[in-house]
Amino acid sequence: MTLYDELVARGLIAQVTDEEEIKTMINAGKATFYIGFDCTADSLTAGHFMALTLMKRLQMAGNRPIALIGGGTTMIGDPSGRTDMRKMLTKEDIDHNAECFRKQMERFIEFGEGKARMVNNADWLLDLNYVELLREVGACFSVNNMLRAECYKQRMERGLSFFEFNYMIMQSYDFYYLFQHYGCNMQFGGNDQWSNMLGGTELIRKKLGKDAHAMTITLLTDSQGNKMGKTAGNAVWLDAEKTSPYDFYQYWRNVGDADVMKCIRMLTFIPLEEIEKMDAWEGSELNRAKEILAYELTKMVHGQEEADKAQTAARAVFSAGAAADMPTTAIVADALTEDAIGILTLMVKLGLSKSNGEARRLVQQGGVFLEDEKVTDPATTVSKAQLEKGVVIRKGKKVYVKAVLEA
Repeated sequence: MTLYDELVARGLIAQVTDEEEIKTMINAGKATFYIGFDCTADSLTAGHFMALTLMKRLQMAGNRPIALIGGGTTMIGDPSGRTDMRKMLTKEDIDHNAECFRKQMERFIEFGEGKARMVNNADWLLDLNYVELLREVGACFSVNNMLRAECYKQRMERGLSFFEFNYMIMQSYDFYYLFQHYGCNMQFGGNDQWSNMLGGTELIRKKLGKDAHAMTITLLTDSQGNKMGKTAGNAVWLDAEKTSPYDFYQYWRNVGDADVMKCIRMLTFIPLEEIEKMDAWEGSELNRAKEILAYELTKMVHGQEEADKAQTAARAVFSAGAAADMPTTAIVADALTEDAIGILTLMVKLGLSKSNGEARRLVQQGGVFLEDEKVTDPATTVSKAQLEKGVVIRKGKKVYVKAVLEA
């Protein structure tokens, strides 16, 4: 299987330009590609995983990554996926965040002469003369086409500032600059960035001719990536001081059944042949798959020692809660509707919350677990069959109750 075929098989590729040429280049290890990272915080998040692991995969095959730090574009802020304008950061904040990013990226990518490089678009964007930019680049963009772009549509009703409207031009200019100065011939990014990225490809071809070999690939991260890296409204950081290795492990250990194999395929380096065997796993085997996912990603970010500690601690917590003397509450059959009971009602009956409203808030805050799997939907139900076997409900880290159907 070629590298490109593997990217497709792992479910990573969403849209591409010049697919045959892209295949040829990355399979031969001839691509010099970039992925951009705006410095909106002092740590990368779990949502950056796809980009980081992709850069690692491509570098292992001989391709050369450019990690583009958005020191300049962060001063504007990408409106994609936003309903309001991002907080404006100072140059000092952005520089600090960029340095934090570098340290974290070094765990994934090998930097150095002839290897990966890190560049900052502040080095060229902040020195641009506005009138010269309008003459050189502005004439290549149609306002009508820009307004049809997905990255702006969500903001049109609430108001899109001219300040943010310039973001597409800035991002497009990045590719144009990297193409000319670093031989960068390919860009990767999230599927929600397609309009911005396509702008860069078209700018290169308009300025340098149709034969300029500039290509664009978007990853399937617009929906999946936004889901990753957030729990109970908070980001899951790669910085151990912001998200501990244990909490990081637990986040991945508690992904939903429907997402675990998708995450293993996209984010880990487990061979596809092994993953195909895991695709048939069901029930308790999915918990094993979640442990594998959590361990592999924690090891990648925090090292094997921390991954071992996190896994041991997580298993110990569950084992302690699942001991034989765990409180058990019998649920009468009359409490069930159509052979099931809602998780909120069940929590009240088990004494884990005083009301359905309180139970709902606990679920929304990520504090409720059903058989050690996080409950994310307040409409979740527990079936009669589950109760007949006995089902463990956990609130927080230490409060366990076993629910059984009254004989």
